[in-house]
Amino acid sequence: MSSFEIEGGRFLKGELEPQGAKNEALQVICAVLLTNESVTISNIPDIIDVNSLIDLLGCLGVDIDRHTRHECTFKAENIDLTYLQSADFKKRASSLRGSIMIMGPLLARFGKAYFPKPGGDKIGRRRLDTHFIGFEKLGAKFVFNPDEIFYTVEAQHLKGTYMLLDEASVTGTANIVMAAVLTPGTTTIYNAACEPYVQQLCRMLVSMGAKINGIGSNLLTIEGVSELGGCRHTILPDMIEIGSFIGLAAMTGSEITIKNCRVDQLGIIPFAFSRMGIQMDIINDDIHIPAQDHYEIDSFIDGSVMTIADAPWPGLTPDLLSVFLVVATQAKGSVLIHQKMFESRLFFVDKLIDMGARIILCDPHRASVNGLNRETPLRAQIMSSPDIRAGVALLIAAMSAQGKSVIHNIEQIDRGYQNIDARLNKIGANIRRI
Repeated sequence: MSSFEIEGGRFLKGELEPQGAKNEALQVICAVLLTNESVTISNIPDIIDVNSLIDLLGCLGVDIDRHTRHECTFKAENIDLTYLQSADFKKRASSLRGSIMIMGPLLARFGKAYFPKPGGDKIGRRRLDTHFIGFEKLGAKFVFNPDEIFYTVEAQHLKGTYMLLDEASVTGTANIVMAAVLTPGTTTIYNAACEPYVQQLCRMLVSMGAKINGIGSNLLTIEGVSELGGCRHTILPDMIEIGSFIGLAAMTGSEITIKNCRVDQLGIIPFAFSRMGIQMDIINDDIHIPAQDHYEIDSFIDGSVMTIADAPWPGLTPDLLSVFLVVATQAKGSVLIHQKMFESRLFFVDKLIDMGARIILCDPHRASVNGLNRETPLRAQIMSSPDIRAGVALLIAAMSAQGKSVIHNIEQIDRGYQNIDARLNKIGANIRRI
């Protein structure tokens, strides 16, 4: 197990380039299974979760030409479906939640798909009903083996249909869309997720020959086609990493410029940080955060305490709530952080309380933060990263704290952030991997 040793309280200055979006990469890489032609994907983040998915596709029979660490050409011409029943597949797939999205393409192209119970972050209930109900609506038969915790979907004939998703699941929407593009007839998906990741997936599928209307909305209409071809696709910058860098600049009082952000795809993220009192200048497609000695949280018009809550897109992504919570600890004022989607994602606040933060965990979904206004810096601590997003939030807290902190289990951070220590050290951080 690796750890980060962080010397906090350092002023950072320089430019950071965001990596490719992890959540988009997991979707579009699964989509290469929909065709036997070559698909080239650029701006792939070099992180554990994405590399594990690429390795899994290689074991499944996909021919992979890795031009660089950030660009690959995939050719899914000779798929070995027997591999899906192997112990190696069960081990690899169960450790990576995003690989659940191979099921839609395999079902559409080969009429069958198998999958073990997926792993991933332990952040609360993350049910898969949306995926399988969608497959059943298209005509597939779903079987669950409780002894092996193994899922099977099979269909001799799929047929387009209308469906109302029980929740606007991003991965559920992606899986169903990928199944529907090769399904005869018209499929209408209402209450679809419309995050930029899903929009990018749909645009990639259209470039492969799919017929999808309503991209960017929660109502998708798909006319099934008989086959898809190859394409080239470029992944967006990772908006979660961009938000993490904004929070880092504020917490450390640093001056950072985030380059090539695709600001048009960030939704309300910049506005939400501005409500925390963080100044930002958007220059073309870059975000410049000037050094600020203090930042003050807004209140509502009636003077009541500000609430920062997650919501389905175009609302605030839940992946950034951990960063907002940490940023609030050194702000002036109070805020209620309301994590609606996952009931275990706020459980890392005990570590921040040990560092001196004034936080009351109201219940599994809500935390009240009374900012210290930099009057008292956070204290260095020895901690362990519970998941990807809490891990980077703790890293930000440690970089603002006085003294030397240690974060264990940083494999969790590496799952979502490529070479984060080396990149931050280049602009003045002191992070040592041990």
